[in-house]
Amino acid sequence: MQTVSRRVAHLLLKAKAVQLNTARPFTWASGIRSPIYCDNRKILSFVKIRNQIKSFLAEKSREFGKAELIAGVATAGIPHGTLLADSLELPFVYVRSKAKAHGLQSKIEGTFEEGMKTLVVEDLISTGKSSLEAVQSLRSEGLEVMGVAAIFTYQLEVAEQNFKQAKCPYFTLSDYSTLVDVALEEEYITADEVALLRLWREQPENWNP
Repeated sequence: MQTVSRRVAHLLLKAKAVQLNTARPFTWASGIRSPIYCDNRKILSFVKIRNQIKSFLAEKSREFGKAELIAGVATAGIPHGTLLADSLELPFVYVRSKAKAHGLQSKIEGTFEEGMKTLVVEDLISTGKSSLEAVQSLRSEGLEVMGVAAIFTYQLEVAEQNFKQAKCPYFTLSDYSTLVDVALEEEYITADEVALLRLWREQPENWNP
């Protein structure tokens, strides 16, 4: 029986939410050149895949205990957080990267009460920066953050360090190492590409194919 991590990796590849290319690397906003690009918004266009991901998130989220509120990280975490909140029948809010410059100038959109046990939902974890900024915003409003749930992680060491420093647990449904293994088995990549892909995760800032 396949693990959830392998099943999710298969779904991400099938939906083309994750693309791998060592010959023509992608450039991230940070300037890092990468052989992988992840866009989990693509999942939303496939009903069966979307529902499977929602089901996996709901099942895995119970490891944190019983949440009272789901908080999505703007913008990509909003739809997946909404789906999870609907599945668990919980209220939902979302966290902006910065407060609005007009109106109520809110950074957290939605209704909540101080002390609510809150599960944060993100689509992807790279360095963990955006997720942890949302965690800090929620904590500053008196909410009890149980942890962060995400669909996928690049497994970068800096993310592990950042979450540890913030004293915030997290889980993802799948990860980079599992995805590379599944991609090889399903012939999305060749054996020659695997070494380059694994080297990138070890030294993303110095990677040069």
